[in-house]
Amino acid sequence: MTTAEFAHKLRTRQPLLGYWSVLDAPVATERLARLGYDYIAIDGQHGLVGYTGILNGIMAIDAGGQAAGAVRVEANDPATIGRALDAGAAAVIVPLIDTADDAATAVAATRYPPEGNRSYGPMRSGLRLGPRPAEANTATAVLAMIETSRGLANLHDICATPGLDGVYVGPSDLCLAVGGAFPGDPAVTETFEQAVTDIRQAAAQAGIAAGIHTPDGDTAARRLTQGYTFASIASDLVHLEKTAANHLNAARS
Repeated sequence: MTTAEFAHKLRTRQPLLGYWSVLDAPVATERLARLGYDYIAIDGQHGLVGYTGILNGIMAIDAGGQAAGAVRVEANDPATIGRALDAGAAAVIVPLIDTADDAATAVAATRYPPEGNRSYGPMRSGLRLGPRPAEANTATAVLAMIETSRGLANLHDICATPGLDGVYVGPSDLCLAVGGAFPGDPAVTETFEQAVTDIRQAAAQAGIAAGIHTPDGDTAARRLTQGYTFASIASDLVHLEKTAANHLNAARS
């Protein structure tokens, strides 16, 4: 899938399924990118990758030839966002968006002037997203994470931010934001699910994509059925550990 195709499908709210990568293991990432996922997201915030890992991960995804490469950047910072895009990311997922101003800052960092303030230095992204700035602007997607109490309070204003392509739910932080003592706290399940619904509905009203991180394929399918337009599944590290544990248990039994 080309970056332009991915951006078009995202913006037209077509269903998309992605996989989450936290390991700096390009060969593994390339294999994941060949499985049929629409995108592979590299976690630059909490993942075990530095900038070289992000660059190598995007190159591995491109080598896989089927999925688009996305990056969750570590902060809502123009330099950080710009470097992820220069590496060739088709989309950036920006964490901890609390206000419409925060969202506008993220959007501006992904767009070349006059639409934004991205510095022109396409590096390898120019191989796939241009090199004309207007072409890159069209093919680049930006997603705002909704995961804080302030983000929930300003949800509709964030979704209405011009140029924002979608919102993305971080379930762990969102659970804490609605009063959970820990991610997945059953004591706040009802409140959490209402927040998840509110985010989906606000995105739909604004005509933008709504995505969410999920622990497994069954949950991803359920979220898409509920109206989310894209979902990411688990992570490579989680699946590596679970699969290894399952094989060990089977062998010992």
